Amino acid sequence: QVQLVESGGGLVQPGGSLRLSCAASRSIFSLRTMGWYRQAPGNQRELVATMSGGGFSQYADDVKGRFTISTDINKNTIDLQMNSLKPEDTAVYLCYAAPFGERNDYWGQGTQVTVSS
Repeated sequence: QVQLVESGGGLVQPGGSLRLSCAASRSIFSLRTMGWYRQAPGNQRELVATMSGGGFSQYADDVKGRFTISTDINKNTIDLQMNSLKPEDTAVYLCYAAPFGERNDYWGQGTQVTVSS
């Protein structure tokens, strides 16, 4: 199992930046895959960014060049740097992780990001 706790959401103006952080209860090195999804009201949950245990990252087309996923192995966090934010980025952002040796995905409780002037 792994427990995940997100932080860093909030209200930001269009064009601004936010950094989300997801604290994992176990070492980043024990995770097969990890990343961020988001869900806006009335919409399905959608992938934002993902990273494999080997460090390979992938992004949704509409965030490429604006968002960056990274990990801090000392703090065991999965971070998402979001720049040039747009109103359509408004959503609840959820962290997920899947440990090696397990089929289950684990999810955090989510953090709200609102982009509005």
